[in-house]
Amino acid sequence: MPPQTVRLEKLTRFESNEFTENGLLEVIVKYNGDLLSIGVLLGADIELLSPDYAIITLPIDRLTELYEFPQIEYIELPKVLTFMLRNSLDSACVPPVWRTDTFGLTGAGVIVGIIDSGIDYTHPDFRNPDGSTRILYLWDQASVGPPPAGFRSGAEYSSIQIDEALASPNPRAVVPSVDVAGHGTAVAGIAAGNGAASNGVEAGVAPEASLIVVKLGHTGNESFTRTTEIMRAVKYLSDKALSLNMPLSINLSYGTNNGSHTGDSLFERYINSMCERWKTVMSVATGNEGGASHHYHGKLSANETSTIEFAVTGLPRRLYMTLWKNFADTVTYELISPSGRSTGIIHSLQSVTRATLDGTELSVIYAQPNHYTVQQEVYFLFSTLGTGVSPGVWRLIARAGEIVDGEFNIWLPTVEDVTRNTAFLRADVNLTLTLPSTVQNVISVGGYNAPLRIATVFSGRGALGENGLRIKPDLVAPSVSILTTRAGGGYDSYTGTSMASPFVTGAAALMMEWGIVRGNDPFLYGQRVKAFLRKSANRQFSAVFPSNQWGYGALSVCEAMGDLVEYTRTGGAFS
Repeated sequence: MPPQTVRLEKLTRFESNEFTENGLLEVIVKYNGDLLSIGVLLGADIELLSPDYAIITLPIDRLTELYEFPQIEYIELPKVLTFMLRNSLDSACVPPVWRTDTFGLTGAGVIVGIIDSGIDYTHPDFRNPDGSTRILYLWDQASVGPPPAGFRSGAEYSSIQIDEALASPNPRAVVPSVDVAGHGTAVAGIAAGNGAASNGVEAGVAPEASLIVVKLGHTGNESFTRTTEIMRAVKYLSDKALSLNMPLSINLSYGTNNGSHTGDSLFERYINSMCERWKTVMSVATGNEGGASHHYHGKLSANETSTIEFAVTGLPRRLYMTLWKNFADTVTYELISPSGRSTGIIHSLQSVTRATLDGTELSVIYAQPNHYTVQQEVYFLFSTLGTGVSPGVWRLIARAGEIVDGEFNIWLPTVEDVTRNTAFLRADVNLTLTLPSTVQNVISVGGYNAPLRIATVFSGRGALGENGLRIKPDLVAPSVSILTTRAGGGYDSYTGTSMASPFVTGAAALMMEWGIVRGNDPFLYGQRVKAFLRKSANRQFSAVFPSNQWGYGALSVCEAMGDLVEYTRTGGAFS
């Protein structure tokens, strides 16, 4: 029997289930040549995705004819995704605490704060059963309009204004905020979607929590934002929660490599302090840098010379390289371009050095320790007004003088900044979590593959050798093929630690509903929530715990609630 006939039998076996609608079947094809004529012959709808891929919708009884055309190279059914979020919720042990015969938790009375690319406020998952919005406030930092009190830019929209928009035939004319990237809508759906668009099947973790959303301002790109914009967002959410007298669970799925990764920048310290304000829990994704080859770790001995090589491809217009070392160590540096041109030796007393190599402008800045850190940063900025930073292998030569410690770390920008095309030739997978998941008081969330019960290569890791108080991440949550709300309506599948963090955000909202809203544990916020999530994490995996990849284990909400009941029953909540 020809291989294509076997494949056909497997396809037609699904005729009566989810793959067909009104007798029509969607298939993905890889093709060559002209497909449009096939559509005419078969009465099929042809959607050309690229010169190689297309979606064909045709009557299922004509599928056999599709194999006869030489233009068709391969046929594949679309993947069924409707159960993926449900499976992930099961992995995190969420449904048991929803049940009315156990805790009946839904997140009611708690604010879920989303700091991201915005939200599709028209999506049914963010509305109440009567059609009104579940969003208390939406601050679009990128829009022009009356900003929130105390802030200088952006447009703030209340639930009243959003409801007016939803009642309008043209909602965007009333509230013009749009989630272009779709990232924030996806994150919000995991944390607090109510599954309305799927009859409750694809509900998020805290489906009755209230939402306050900050759409971050951007520096000319929908995917990037400044740390200052995040700081403003955190203050805004904290102020709103305090004024409303409601506990707050914040999600942040953004990150950067630009820092020492030790939590001592002003940005990180601010985030740390805000986690101690009001009744707050903040969950932050560790980023997708685990397998990106963007971190280099080295150790120098006195008078030793070390060469660090990194490849630049893809013609980025700008990129940075941030090196952190012990200030007590004396080291000089030299950059050599792919063509062999050199900056010359750069000494520590040269606070700023500038050079142009291969059409790329270089600025090298030797910073000094400040009152927050004893470390020293050496910052390399590559920029060009031309087609991009010179491609090829660059070399950084470090020449040691007097050495006391010798260890140093270097980071390139994240995959979202420069993709994996720019990378160290000899990289270190440790200390690859992004800022501000480095902050001690946040819950740092890595990702794992829940269906396969294995670690993911991409999930950012903490440092090796940290003591128990500094282990990062704190725990992991599902992060692969997560079905969640899509901007524009419906659902879609997403992968990355950005999708892991909102599982914990929603879990914290459920816990605070039980503890604070219902009065079972009035101090259930901040580090207390983190402590119970760590203690109750699922550690039934082939790993040593705690670790810089898994933290204390995988999120298990039902176990956390079980531990809380036991400890509050014995007076542990007030000891």
